[in-house]
Formats: sequence, structure tokens, C-alpha cells
Amino acid sequence: MKNKWPLLLIFVSLLACSRGQMPAQSQSAAALTPDGYDLVWQDEFNKDGKPDSTNWSYEYGLKRNNELQWYQPENANVSDGVLVIEGKREKVKNDFFDPSSKDWRKSTEYADYTSASINTNGKKTFQYGIIEVRARIDTAMGLWPAIWTLGISKGWPANGEVDIMEYYRVQGQPTILANAAWAHESKRAAWDEGKVPFSHFLQKDLNWPEKFHVWKMDWTEDYIRLYLDDELLNEVDLSQTQNPDGFNPFHQPHYILLNLAIGSNGGDPSGTDFPGIYEVDYVRVYQKE
Repeated sequence: MKNKWPLLLIFVSLLACSRGQMPAQSQSAAALTPDGYDLVWQDEFNKDGKPDSTNWSYEYGLKRNNELQWYQPENANVSDGVLVIEGKREKVKNDFFDPSSKDWRKSTEYADYTSASINTNGKKTFQYGIIEVRARIDTAMGLWPAIWTLGISKGWPANGEVDIMEYYRVQGQPTILANAAWAHESKRAAWDEGKVPFSHFLQKDLNWPEKFHVWKMDWTEDYIRLYLDDELLNEVDLSQTQNPDGFNPFHQPHYILLNLAIGSNGGDPSGTDFPGIYEVDYVRVYQKE
């Protein structure tokens, strides 16, 4: 009797494609370099285990925005060609607990959730070019996945922040965001925000949350354009992004961050089933030849 396994594998692959889900490794293998650009750096997450330590470092502890998660390396792992960041409901003692502190990051004795945040700071930085990330985000209540960059010089927001992707609640409504921030003389930060209701994407595809999507930052000396599946979400005019001291934080190298926050802008996670899963197929950086 002839071996039917090859036919079965072909059928499974076709079925996956019909659902809009080519295997992650197949997508990674088909890197298409934009005309006039070179692929200067990439992480395809093709080696199981921990993220490549020559590319990525970890945040640890409680960090920003009164979020609920304790960041730890255990929640970031590579499996089957994909970086998997897991948000978990689990109680963790704060290693930096100080009941006398006025800093919430120290005065909070326990965190009720864990997650991971990884970044290329001090290892890989980039100035201008195209940053492209293929990812599948978890859109459950309480989750706040992000792809972003920070400048290497000055503190926040004077160093400049670019949110290639954020997903959270805006006035209670699920929203995809594409933003840039820099210093302002009279308020905490100046923002150029792109906010698109999540319903916009669901109207085009009810199965949107089940699929991988491509987020892209096109960055030149003059502008930053932020795309989702080739749809332009925001364009930032870099002639308008100087800090009060005249420094333009988007005319310096930036590093990349990938994280899954819980709570705060993400909403109340108490009724959500965990773990929350945020998957990244690849990160690629292209620069002009």
C-alpha cells in the first residue's frame, strides 16, 4: 500500500492556508526585502528555548503605569519558530518590597500576575530604515501587548518613544494604537497618536484575532510611518518632534521592546482566562543600501 503521509501533510498545509494561517516557519522563510533596502538584522525565533541572549535582555519586576504584572524571564520562550510571551495569573512576592516607600513599584508587596518584557537595549540599535514584526496578539480583556522602540540617549520621554503596536482599551473600547512621544515643556509628554477602533479590523475579518499580522515602522530623517498589514495607521512629521532643548529624539538610534502588560490601560483582567498568549514570528530590520 502506498504511503499516504505526504498527501496528508499537503492537505493539512492547505487547510492551514485556507484559515489564513500558514505555519510560522513557512512565513519566516519567505523574507521579502523591500526594493532599495538590505536586511541588516533579524530574529526569526527558530531555535527552541530562551530568546537569543546576544539580541535580547529582560525587564524584571514591576515597571510602568501601575500595571499588574511582575516581569520575569520565565514567561518568554521560543517554541516551534515563535517567541511566546505568556501572561499568567499567579501570585509573586515583590523582591523590592519596602512598606515605607512611596513608589508603587516598591510598596506593592505581591503581584497577582506575571509576564515578560524583552528588549535589544545595549545589544542591537537602529537609526532609520524599516522595522517589521509579524505577531499574533491576545485581545482578551486586561491584556496590553506592545511592539515599541526607545531612543538610547536621555530619559523618557526626552529619549523618544515609538509605539509600532499597542492594543488596549480607550474609553472602554478595544483599540489598536500607533504612536510617538517626546518631551514637552508644559506636560508630561507630547504625543502624536494614531487610534483605530478594533472593530475596524473585525469588520474586515471576524477571525482577525486568530491570525498573525505584520506591523511595520518606516523611519526616515523626515517621518515615521506606522502600518498594520500595509494599512497606514499614523504618520509622524519629524520636523515637529523636537524636545524643548532642541534635541530631536527620532534622529538618534533606538532599540526594540516586545512585552505583554496586564491591567492599567488594558482593563480589568479579573474575569479573563489565563494564560494570555502573545506570539512573535519574527523581527526584521531593513536599511537602505
